[in-house]
Amino acid sequence: MSFVAKLINIGFGNAVNSQKIVAVVSPDAAPVKRMVQSVKGTKSLIDATQGRKTKAVIVTSDDYLVLSALQPETIARRFAEAYEYEDKGEIHE
Repeated sequence: MSFVAKLINIGFGNAVNSQKIVAVVSPDAAPVKRMVQSVKGTKSLIDATQGRKTKAVIVTSDDYLVLSALQPETIARRFAEAYEYEDKGEIHE
């Protein structure tokens, strides 16, 4: 697998660098809520929900939290699909 950065669509025309994603988690768990509250109002929180309900929190290796209105499963599937095509040799660079 090559290490070319891929952008993963996280909804409403927003994208995240797939190489920076550490985790995609549900915002409902108390520890995740605390993480979001601790960075609220700082440059470390990126709200990509376009005013909709937050359904996923993306944790990046650069210590950013990205809020998305897509389900974590949807984002994970898009991530897997991006690399699945490469593994099959369908992406040529």
